[in-house]
Amino acid sequence: MSIVLACDLGGTSFRAALVDDTGAIRAQHAIAGPASRDNASGRSEIEPEAWWSLLVETCAGLAAEAPALFDTVEAVAICGVTRTQIFLDRDGRPLRPAMTWKDTRADGLAVRLQGRLDPAHPESAAVNAFHPLARLAWLREQESDVFGELACLLEPKDFLNFRLTGRRASDPVSMARLLAAASPHEGRDLLSAAGVPAAILPEMLEPWEQVGPIQPGLPAPLDRLAGKPVFCASNDTWAAVVGLGAMRDGFAYNISGTTEVLGVVGREPAQAEGLLTVDWRGLFQLGGPSQTGADTVSWLLALLRRDGAAVGQEIDALLSRQRQPQPPLFLPYLQGERVPYWDPSLRGAFIGLNRRHGPTDLAFAVLEGVACLNRVVLERAEAALGREASEIRFGGGAAANPVWSQIKADLSGRPVVVTASKEPGLLGAAIIAFAGLGRFASLAEAQEALVTVACRFEPDPARKPAYDALFALFRRAEKALAPISRDLVAAAQADGLLLGLARHASATANLHAD
Repeated sequence: MSIVLACDLGGTSFRAALVDDTGAIRAQHAIAGPASRDNASGRSEIEPEAWWSLLVETCAGLAAEAPALFDTVEAVAICGVTRTQIFLDRDGRPLRPAMTWKDTRADGLAVRLQGRLDPAHPESAAVNAFHPLARLAWLREQESDVFGELACLLEPKDFLNFRLTGRRASDPVSMARLLAAASPHEGRDLLSAAGVPAAILPEMLEPWEQVGPIQPGLPAPLDRLAGKPVFCASNDTWAAVVGLGAMRDGFAYNISGTTEVLGVVGREPAQAEGLLTVDWRGLFQLGGPSQTGADTVSWLLALLRRDGAAVGQEIDALLSRQRQPQPPLFLPYLQGERVPYWDPSLRGAFIGLNRRHGPTDLAFAVLEGVACLNRVVLERAEAALGREASEIRFGGGAAANPVWSQIKADLSGRPVVVTASKEPGLLGAAIIAFAGLGRFASLAEAQEALVTVACRFEPDPARKPAYDALFALFRRAEKALAPISRDLVAAAQADGLLLGLARHASATANLHAD
């Protein structure tokens, strides 16, 4: 029996597991956080060293729970959140907090940057507030002293690999957008146009290639793994798709963690408005990450004053009750949106509420709103590819809920398949490690051997007319409310609306206090 250490650096937690060569998780440990420091100006930051501390702490938990197994670990692979930048100096020290996937401070600069970029360059249209090039341009403009010391840009999992091995490297999937910006088109590239030196790019490795052996002298219990190989791995989406067995032509995937990501996998690259086309090392994905997902459910439970520590039980209880005949609509854009709109100023809304609606109706509306957004992405991807996806592999915390799985199947009109592993990201990282160790001839063979299907949800034809009508209303609501969302955000950013309402609230509170 072989054991590898698989880690998944998520948006709200850090998970690590000891996984054997049958794909079984033999021991697992998870820690919440670190919480990002967010504010109304669009800032969202995390100290990189906090992720290193989490890695050490989770490994300590595993070593305490299963000491004998921990000492048999043969390799390490870490997957993690993407669209998050860590800025290092020449000595490998972080120059400032990391900018997370939620950070929107580069929004205005991205618009101005578009005017300086070659519109014929294939990546120009993709440059927005969430793009690493816009983030780098923002850093150059707003924190020039930090930018002047910048020697290397890494994603969070790459930073942990660097701390383990001393080597600065990433993979072409995680760095796809920045590599696309660095690629010349008719002799010109976008990095140069934005004043960003190409030297900040780390070395590129395939996900299954070795970054290096673990260095000696690391904090316990990592010192017990000295000399063991660390494989590069990739972002959490890529790893989870491998862990779902969806890294194959014609399959779609939907991963629901803190946020959701959905895409379709094919053999040829295709382009669709608002979707990312990424070379997934032999296959191509068309789709990408949203800003909404299970975190939206957590927001609803907090709004309803439900127990946020028992999300699964609370949402199950709400969905078990009768809903009203006329459903409310929900636009899930609580934090703006990435795919397919790339608009940080979009905002959420409940539409069509009446006096009879209660918590159960709101719960169904939230799940259906997220599923409607899934359908928008799926339809665009399928239209670009010229065929329907054969099935959607569904993973992440929300996949444990059969009602949500059925809603996604009914709204998308595609079978939704849930696999046996509750942690596709961890399984995917383990598959990468086993493939890197040579236990399987290829990543595809490892995926086939270690991923098993648990259940399948077929679309219910009886629900199709109602859900098609609901989806049409969802699309109309998006179009109608987007301008209002942008105006509200603009007013708040200009301080006029925000300051006026804040003063009113403060004066009212003081009046009641008197």
